[in-house]
Amino acid sequence: MTILAHRSKADRTVDWAIYILLGLFGLVTVFPIYYVFVMSVTPLAEVLRSGGFTLWPNSFTLEAYKWIFSSPVIPRALRITITVTTLGTLLNLIVTTLLAYPLSKKFIPGRSGILLAIVFTMLFSGGLIPLYLVVRATGLMDTIWALIVPATVSTFNMLIMKTYFENLPQELEEAARIDGCGEFQTLGRIVLPLSLPILATLGLFYGVYHWNAYFYGIMFLQDRALYPIQVVLRNMITTQAVSQELNLTNTSAIQQLPPETIKMATVTIAIAPILILYPFVQKYFIKGMLIGAIKG
Repeated sequence: MTILAHRSKADRTVDWAIYILLGLFGLVTVFPIYYVFVMSVTPLAEVLRSGGFTLWPNSFTLEAYKWIFSSPVIPRALRITITVTTLGTLLNLIVTTLLAYPLSKKFIPGRSGILLAIVFTMLFSGGLIPLYLVVRATGLMDTIWALIVPATVSTFNMLIMKTYFENLPQELEEAARIDGCGEFQTLGRIVLPLSLPILATLGLFYGVYHWNAYFYGIMFLQDRALYPIQVVLRNMITTQAVSQELNLTNTSAIQQLPPETIKMATVTIAIAPILILYPFVQKYFIKGMLIGAIKG
């Protein structure tokens, strides 16, 4: 407190300038999300009167959300996305852990060569056509596994987890081995309980990736019943026939809403789960990134 009380006027000015700058960056980041939500609950008459832009509507309507959830497309797409995100993130964490843990041990034979081969994939890849041929040859086309298996592990995330494991106290693992624990027992009973921050961090990374992914859905899925929410949203944005995309038979009522309002409501639904989830893992996210990114 004494140090803060004796800060110079120039230091306080710099602090206020930093706060103002960060506040402006935060406003620029939050405003698009706010605008999307406001437009999704603004009645048609007010949208037309305001020329398609309003900061705060005089009245609110949930008609767009009503029509979205009355469609069989959006609820089904959400179920597909939740399933892919849950299974994909779980598989990602398992494979990343089983790959990063042994590579964090310097006594593993051939460790340097394996690491070099893995890092090589970050710089060079086979491309889209070989990936498509592999997915088709393995029979994953038109299944939800086509959205999960090609993204089983991220090299960048694996390196972060490997660095985290290297910073854990080796004495704990040595004590576990003295007590008769094998490698899997040491991993399950000692390492993983100490690795909740990095698991939560990478789980958020993987979960956000699966939730927002749409390119694999476009490439590997032809059955529209398997489309995740982001593919449905992409198709809605690129077309004006919103009622056709939502598979609604009663088009007279939905025509009372502009297509942009339906699209904004779908965007809100697509981003809401991630926005709700993030505050619960924020503390693990910050701690995991700081520890996992710095080699002690």
